[in-house]
Amino acid sequence: MWKILKIELFKIFKRPRTYIAFAAIGIIICLIQLAFYLDGEAYIDFMIGSATKNFDIEGKKITGFMVCYVILQTLLLHVPLLIALIGGDMIAGEANMGTLRLLISKPVSRAQLLLSKFTATAIYTILLLIWMAILALGLSMIVFGKGDMINIKSDMIIILESKDLLWRYFAAFGFAAIAMTTVAALSFLLSIFAENSIGPIVATMSVVIICTILTTMDLPLFGTMKPYLFTSHMLGWKGFFDDQVNYSNVIRSAAILLFHIAAFVGIALAVFRKKDVLS
Repeated sequence: MWKILKIELFKIFKRPRTYIAFAAIGIIICLIQLAFYLDGEAYIDFMIGSATKNFDIEGKKITGFMVCYVILQTLLLHVPLLIALIGGDMIAGEANMGTLRLLISKPVSRAQLLLSKFTATAIYTILLLIWMAILALGLSMIVFGKGDMINIKSDMIIILESKDLLWRYFAAFGFAAIAMTTVAALSFLLSIFAENSIGPIVATMSVVIICTILTTMDLPLFGTMKPYLFTSHMLGWKGFFDDQVNYSNVIRSAAILLFHIAAFVGIALAVFRKKDVLS
């Protein structure tokens, strides 16, 4: 299986479009950092303007930690599209090129082939998040320095000490890896039913958008569905930036996401084993 995995990783990273996601993330992060460098103080003053009537905030308002938090809020809503570009192509792309039938004729079980392809997709997803962490956290700390972080919520302002932040970011990126792998598993599953990668990519984003809408609408019917939708838990990384982390909520959200990953991959295995491959 290791040999198959290396081949699949080679196939992913030899495609020029694979690097579109890395380039897009790099450009967006640099633009956000530039905006904060040029006019960040005005943004912070606008966000906490009403609060400063009651108390004063001393010290640096803009730190690398805060800029990274803003970047995560912005990018993790859009990264699923970049992940779907690869996950939706893993099986459908082979079918489109006419190589899928050749692959399953090799002395390797369909389960091994499928798991190798999914593992390669998950590794790509994690590498994308590591790249994001290097730029969003590492570069922001170099440019803006360390310091306490102001976390602006709808009903409160939380100030987290600098010495208490690094572990929170490691935990947040770890949680984000689980959330983004869920999207990768969904696009991978949908890829089995298509012979062109465009279909699974569009379908994945449609599912994410629909589930997100259901998550945000406060209706009784949708309220019963919310706890079981993976989109309800994808922003669980924010829980690490509460003053007191509610570990039970974070762990429950991570467990639900892991369940969805296992379910998507399990369904993909069941379908692919019985699939009549003609491509």
